[in-house]
Parts: sequence; C-alpha cells; structure tokens
Amino acid sequence: MHNLAARILALAALTVAAQLQAKPLKVFILAGQSNMQGHAKISTFDSMADDPKTAPILREMRTPDGKPRVCEKVWISSIGCLGDAYSDLREQKGKLTAGFGAPTDKIGPEFTFGIYMEKLLGEPLLIIKTSWGGRSLHTDFRSPSAGPYLFNDTELRGLKNRGADMEKERARKVEETGAYYRHMIEHVRKVLADIKRVVPEYDPARGYELAGFVWFQGFNDLVATGTYDKYNKPGGFDQYSELLAHFIRDVRKDLSAPKMPFLIGVMGLNGLKPPQNEIYFRQAQAAPASLSEFKGNVVAVETAPFWDDDLDALNRRMEKLNSRMDQEARKDPTLTPAAKDEARRKAVAENFTAEELKRLNGGVSNGGYHYLGAAKILAPIGKAFAEAMAAMNQDKPR
Repeated sequence: MHNLAARILALAALTVAAQLQAKPLKVFILAGQSNMQGHAKISTFDSMADDPKTAPILREMRTPDGKPRVCEKVWISSIGCLGDAYSDLREQKGKLTAGFGAPTDKIGPEFTFGIYMEKLLGEPLLIIKTSWGGRSLHTDFRSPSAGPYLFNDTELRGLKNRGADMEKERARKVEETGAYYRHMIEHVRKVLADIKRVVPEYDPARGYELAGFVWFQGFNDLVATGTYDKYNKPGGFDQYSELLAHFIRDVRKDLSAPKMPFLIGVMGLNGLKPPQNEIYFRQAQAAPASLSEFKGNVVAVETAPFWDDDLDALNRRMEKLNSRMDQEARKDPTLTPAAKDEARRKAVAENFTAEELKRLNGGVSNGGYHYLGAAKILAPIGKAFAEAMAAMNQDKPR
C-alpha cells in the first residue's frame, strides 16, 4: 500500500511538471487594501454549509475530511498580510490553501480565486498578492502618471485651522505618495525574476504570462472626505476614476504588459441598498471599465450582490446591544467585571435566539467594513473574480 501511494504521488508530480512545461505559466496579480488581505476567519467556513448558494463553494474549499483544500497546481507569493505593521513586506509563499489572509487564520479573495481559476483554466498558475490594510489610491497607491498629490482648498483650510506646519505637511505627503505602488511593483518584479523560488517545478524555458490583475480596494478613499470634498454629490469621486485609470496604465507599463486583463472589484459594503455616497463611489470605481481604451480588457465586478443582509442585521443588533451595555456599565463604577459579564450574558440571551447566536458567532469574525469577516461573503467574491478573469483570458486574441 505504501509503494502504491508513493507511485501515485510521483505520477501526480510528473503530471503537474508536464502541465507546467506545456505552455507559459499563467501569473495573476492581486492587489489592494484590507479586503484584499482578507479578514474572514477559517472558523466561519461552516456557516456556508446551510445556504444552497454557498454550500457548493464550500465543497470546493475543503477536502472530504473537512480540512481546507491545498491546491496542487496553484502557488502564491503574498506580502502585506503577516504582521500588524501596514508596511509589512515579509513574504508568505507556497501552494495555495487557506491561511493567506490577514493573518494566517483567515482568507481573502485569493483562496477561492485560485481554486476556481485552476478549475476554469485547467492549468497551473501563480498568484502574486500585494495588499496592505488602510491604504488609499489617492496617496499610498498613487501611480506615477497621476502626478503629485495636491491639497485642495478644503484640506488647506483644515490644515491652517489646526495650525499645521505647511512645509512639513507637504513634505510628509511627498514621502507617502506612491509608496505602496512602488512596494507592489517591486515585489511583483522580484517574484517574476526568480519564479522557481515560489514554484519549484517552473521551467524558465517555457516562460510565464502576466494573465491578469485584480484590484480590490476603496474604503480609505470612500472615507477621505477631505480629499473628495464633494463626496455626497454626483461626481464627487470622479478623481478616483481618474487615478484608477492612471493606475491601470502605469501597472501595464511598469510590468511591460500593455493588454494585461484588469479586473476592478467594486466595493459592496452594505449590499444593494447602500448610503448615497457609497453609490457615487461605486460608480467612480466602475467608470474606467467603460473607457474606450480599456474596452474588452478592463472589467468591473460588483461585490454588493454577495453581501448578507441578514448576517449584517444580526451583527448590527449585537453592536447596538454591546454599546448600550457599555453605557450602562459606565453609569455604575461599582460593578465588578463578573457582574458586567453576567449582565451582558443575560441581555444577550433575552435579545437573541439560540439559532441567531449560532449564525452570528459562526458567521461573523470582523466588522462590516471587512465584509463582516465572513467566508460566506468573501468566498463567493473570490469565485466571481475568477469567473470574470477566466472569461477575459478565454476571450483574449491568441
């Protein structure tokens, strides 16, 4: 039996090696901020089982024994996820599985993206992921052709009212501008210069193909009400559209991939009924895909359809209850920690059914701005990215 297992493993390795030699290795770049990092804990996987929409995805994510799947033909190199420091450049690499989120007990879109890209394309692939939480496009990821960051009148008035040193503020902005764009490009180039370091079976003679770029970012621009000072009006985020168009052009130029398929993950927090400013922001994110120069090679994928309204409502109820309990506790400084815990436990039991608590505790692992840290939301998003990217790859001129 042992010899049979060894022969099977050897045959599998030869099969993968043969596939790698058949054509250039497809390389996909995933970039963005915290939701590209991924804050869905592996512990939330089970919550996908009871929903007919997500149960089939869960079966692809796990092996029959319930463990996260390890993709035999998908490799990943990721930076920006291992540490608490936003500038973390440490690398995590290997065959794709769960644990390449922020940090290793979580997933982001990369997990199901890789699973479904392998399934749809039927060939080996490499994912290069560069993502840092709390980073903006207007400053941190600002690309070279967008030019320097210029403070608008609203920002200048705010700085002057605070008595800020304008020379220092301008110098700080110059230093910050584009820093994470450069980190991203540098890491992609590093991986491409020595792919065998990440993909041991890679054959340099066959080469590689930059087959796609996925951009999933936006929260820090959405809330940058100084930069986008008309955020609550139509067109208030037009600058984001312009910056993203520059970003697409510069990425393609700097990586010598002029027609590389580019996918924009449109922010979907709050689902299909978001506040008005979020509608304006989503429109700005999607806008570059409609430019004539990007026709057929830039697409926008809406993530709002994957939001879970029921799970969000449960989470908001719990947040509201916790806030009320905190306020009441502050009114009575004599309460012991044990008494506070008992009061909270009683309040939770009175306001939530056992089934609601099961769904809440099993499905939510982070805040709403991180898609509730719910695999039930992030896993379908990764799948949608893969389906859109695979379609662009199949439609490309050969």
